Amino acid sequence: MSSATTNEDTVAAGFAARTRQLEEETLSPLAARSYPAERTRAEEDCALRTPFQRDRDRIVHCKAFRRLTHKTQVFVAPRGDHYRTRLTHTLEVTTISRTVARALRLNEDLVEAIGLGHDLGHPPFGHIGEEMLDRCLKERFGRDFRHYEHSLRVVDSLERDGAGLNLTKQVRDGIARHSSRAPQPATLEGRIVRVIDRVAYINHDIDDAVRAGLLREDELPREPIAVLGTSGSARIDALVHDMVEQSGQTGDIVQGPEAGPAMKALREFMFEHVYLGPAVRAEHAKISGVVKRLFEHYIEHPELLPESHGPIQPSADLSDPNGDEELARRVTDYLAGMTDRYCIRAYKELEVPQAFAR
Repeated sequence: MSSATTNEDTVAAGFAARTRQLEEETLSPLAARSYPAERTRAEEDCALRTPFQRDRDRIVHCKAFRRLTHKTQVFVAPRGDHYRTRLTHTLEVTTISRTVARALRLNEDLVEAIGLGHDLGHPPFGHIGEEMLDRCLKERFGRDFRHYEHSLRVVDSLERDGAGLNLTKQVRDGIARHSSRAPQPATLEGRIVRVIDRVAYINHDIDDAVRAGLLREDELPREPIAVLGTSGSARIDALVHDMVEQSGQTGDIVQGPEAGPAMKALREFMFEHVYLGPAVRAEHAKISGVVKRLFEHYIEHPELLPESHGPIQPSADLSDPNGDEELARRVTDYLAGMTDRYCIRAYKELEVPQAFAR
């Protein structure tokens, strides 16, 4: 017998067929299937990864993903190594979402890609930065800024020097619709990430607020704590079990009549006492001033935008609608892509004399 291996005998040769068969045997009929890949630009599939696994890898290796490690979740430049960042939040959302997907026999690869990519478009300084960038755009151009829409722009148009990542339709849909302000995602996998995003940030933000001394655990509202549990891990566990059981019965991603309202109550409490509370709001004016000053500076001096964001030379054309549209887009892309520390450094270079900045 010949020991030579032909192309037909390799592992790669039968990978897609085996994956299709395995998904038909093990996944729920409601689960998204990995094949065929629906991409804006058709391309040959990878021989050893599903299309969703390939999307996952493209996201993890992109520049915007690496910048998440220096973007605020809630606390700006926290003095401690154990506070969440936008990257650790992303990883928590992804791992919890995969647990739910596996329990419901949905497509874990799709959930993972959506989870890892959902916050790529978040600007620096968390929701304060998003608020201020949105306000600046409204006042100057009559445009809105929504981080979930910008996340889609990152993967579609900004990464790979403007070529984009060419992700699958299902991953793009899940990224663009992960926020409760957007329409429901088309897939159940996308809906998992949408709910778990909230489950994760509410509970880990409670943990960080207690660590920062902004909250005591005995100040948390009694009724939702009685329903969900006294620790972050217990609450997440309760919410995941509830979602799995309720969703398994209905064929959609839903929460139960006790767990859903309890989570909503905790979210409202966090907005009142932490997200919009006095300690965070004390920094709001400072951070807003940084974002606004940089926004105005680059609007006035678009020639200073880096080449990677497309240089705009000052001209009379910028006063027409098309010029405004282009200017707004370029400045938004640059500011939203900044990390917290890069944004602060840019502001210092603009405002602080170099003799004092040393």
